[in-house]
Amino acid sequence: MVGQCYSQETANFEKKIIIKHVKSLFNDVGSADRSEGGSVGCCGYILWCLSILLIICTFPFSMCLSIKVVQEYERAVIFRLGRLVSGGAKGPGLFFIIPCIDSYTKVDMRTVSFDVPPQEILTKDSVTVAVDAVVYYRIQNAAMSITNVEDSNRSTRLLAATTLRNVLGTKNLSEILSDRETISHVMQTSLDEATDPWGVRVERVEVKDVRLPVQLQRAMAAEAEAAREARAKVIAAEGEQKASRALKEAADVMAESPAAIQLRYLQTLNTISAEKNSTIIFPLPIDLMQSFMRYTGGAKETTQAHF
Repeated sequence: MVGQCYSQETANFEKKIIIKHVKSLFNDVGSADRSEGGSVGCCGYILWCLSILLIICTFPFSMCLSIKVVQEYERAVIFRLGRLVSGGAKGPGLFFIIPCIDSYTKVDMRTVSFDVPPQEILTKDSVTVAVDAVVYYRIQNAAMSITNVEDSNRSTRLLAATTLRNVLGTKNLSEILSDRETISHVMQTSLDEATDPWGVRVERVEVKDVRLPVQLQRAMAAEAEAAREARAKVIAAEGEQKASRALKEAADVMAESPAAIQLRYLQTLNTISAEKNSTIIFPLPIDLMQSFMRYTGGAKETTQAHF
């Protein structure tokens, strides 16, 4: 008795699944027909009916071919008799297809990165440089990425290379070396607008490396070395100028104070005698030197008064 109840419940459950599946398939066919603005034709309806009968007759084995699973990061684009099924891409999770007349393609929705190969670019100021970059993008609309372009990934890579050449060709070498962030933003905007009809969203573009010709590198290094040497000479000249001014100020102060000259004279003798044990003999008495200095100072003042 229990077995009969269980088998009856199982049969009812299977019938419900079949009815639900058939209804969804009918809705998909009708909506696809309306969305295309035409009819799938007599042959299309015949194939569709035969597929439904095949599913019903071979149930539940046919469910293995009808039920498909896509991951959280994937979407399934379904084509029925060559036409895109309305409602957009399916997933994530379970979805149903009709064997023999439905086909589907899985699309990865995760962010993808790729390196743009080094591009030989002639800048605005006629300098040849090799520039490479990295691009981050993802599929935003799975149906558009399948129906509007043959290979969205390959097309995006080729477009990134041409966009890199076009953008950098309008820049000077100094702008390329100093304004990488601005160049990356311009490239990202241009690529995003160009790939929008393909269902692709470009999230980020980064300029990785700018390689200059060897001769240009040597010329720039020589120019930088010359600039450093010129700067060093300017600093040394400024130091000598400041030292000369300080010596002039010190000489003026010592000229106004004869005692300062005598003190400086004694300090010099003290320094000389500190290095080695030596005896210093003054050729002239200190008092005579003071008298001479006073006489020299008085004569200088008299001469200035006459003038």
